[in-house]
Amino acid sequence: MEKLIIVEDNKEIAGQLRWGLCKDYEVFIAADRVEALALFNKHSPKVITLDLGLPPEENGSDEGFRCLENIIRRAPTTKVIVITGNDEREHAFRAIQSGAYDYYSKPIDISELKVILSRAFHLAEIEKENSRLQSNLAQHAPTPGGIIGQSPAMQEVFCSMRKIACSDVPVLVTGESGTGKELVAKAIHGLSNRKSEAFIAINCGAIPANLLESELFGYEKGAFSGAHNRVQGKVEYAHKGTLFLDEIGELPLNLQVKLLRFLQEKNIQRVGGREDIAVNARIIAATNRDIVKDTEAGTFREDLYYRISVIHINLPPLRERGDDLLLLANYFLRKFSSDFRKKVRRFSPESIRLLESYAWPGNVRELENKVQRAVLMSESAILEPESLDLSHKSVKERFITSAKLSLRDAREMVEREMVIAAIKKQRNNMAKAAEVLGISRPTLYDLVKKYGILKQLEQELA
Repeated sequence: MEKLIIVEDNKEIAGQLRWGLCKDYEVFIAADRVEALALFNKHSPKVITLDLGLPPEENGSDEGFRCLENIIRRAPTTKVIVITGNDEREHAFRAIQSGAYDYYSKPIDISELKVILSRAFHLAEIEKENSRLQSNLAQHAPTPGGIIGQSPAMQEVFCSMRKIACSDVPVLVTGESGTGKELVAKAIHGLSNRKSEAFIAINCGAIPANLLESELFGYEKGAFSGAHNRVQGKVEYAHKGTLFLDEIGELPLNLQVKLLRFLQEKNIQRVGGREDIAVNARIIAATNRDIVKDTEAGTFREDLYYRISVIHINLPPLRERGDDLLLLANYFLRKFSSDFRKKVRRFSPESIRLLESYAWPGNVRELENKVQRAVLMSESAILEPESLDLSHKSVKERFITSAKLSLRDAREMVEREMVIAAIKKQRNNMAKAAEVLGISRPTLYDLVKKYGILKQLEQELA
C-alpha cells in the first residue's frame, strides 16, 4: 500500500481525510512543518497533501511555503498537493511555481481528491520507471540508438530487434512518420556483427528520380554530362556494413528492378559501367506507406517486397504506446533543460492532461519538437499548457491527418473514445456507462477487453 503524508493542523479535517483515504493508502498525519519533515524523512512518500496555513502562522502561508520548499529541496520528484481556501488562489499559483504538483480548494470532496491523488501516484510511478529505464539505458542498454519504451508493443519491437540483429536477413520497418524507423535501423546495426562497419542511409523520397540511380549505384567517368570522375554510390559505401533505404516505397520502378538484382546477385554495376562489383551489405528498408496496397496497385514490385521484408517490424504510433508518452516527454524535458541550461523541472498537471489527450499525428518527432520549444521558451520551472503550443485534435481532424486510416479504423477509433469517455463520465460505473452508450453491460465489457483499455481506466479512475 502506498504511503501518504497529510500535513494538516485542523484535527477535524485531518480525521476526515484519514477516514476517507485509509482504505487506499497508508496515511500519516502531521500537524506542523517539523512533524511533516520528520515523517517525510522516515517514510519517503511519493505524494503529500499540504495545508499552507500551518502553526505558528495558521492564518498565514509562510510556514506552509517553508515546508514545501524543504520537501522539494530534499526530493524534487515528490508530488505535493497544496490544500487552499477558495480565496487563496494566488497562494496556490505561487505554490505551483515553487514546485507543488497540484492544488485543491476547500471544502474537500474526498472522491475528487482521490482522483487527484491517484493521478499523482500514477505519475510518480511513471517517473520512477522512467528514471530506472534511463539508468538501464546508460549502463547496459538493450538497444542502442536512444530508443525509449516500456509499452508491450515496444517490448515486442525490442525483442524482434535482438533476435534478428546478428543475422544478415533484410528487414522492413514500417510505421507512421515520426515513429523512429531510422532509430530502429541504427539500433539493429549497432547490435549486429557489422556494428564496426558503416551505416549508410539514403532517403529514396528526398532525391529526384533522375539523380537517385547514381546516388545509389555510383557512376563511371563520362557516364553523363558532368561526370568527370568515377564516383562510388551509397550501396558500395555500405560494403560490409548496413544500407538503410528510407522511404523505399518512393523508389521508381526502374530502380526497383536494379535493387532487386543486387539483392539476388549481391553485385552492382555503376551507371555507365559494365563491370560487376561485389557488395556485401545488409539491407534495412523503411516506409510509412501501405506497401502491400502498393504491390496490389502495381506501383511496387511484389518480388522486391518479398525480398526486403523477410523480417517485418511495425512501429506503433505514439497514441497507442500508453505510458511511453510521459516517459518520452519527461526524458525530452530533462534533456533539453540540460542542453539549454534551463531550470525547467516538470510539466504542470494541466500540461500532462493536454499531452495525454492530444492526437500526436507527428508521433515521437512531434513530441520532441514541442517539448524542445517549450523548454526553450519557458521562463518558469513548470511547463504550462501554453508553452507546449498544442491544440486539441478532434476525432474528425485525426481522420483528415491520417490519410491511410480505413473506414474500419475510423469506426474503431470513435468507438474506443466513446467507451472511454462514457466510463470516465460515469466514474467507472459500468452499468450507467452501458446505459448512456445504449448497449448491454456484457457488450461494454467486451469492448473494454477488445481495445485493451482496462489498465488505462484502472489507472485513471482508481
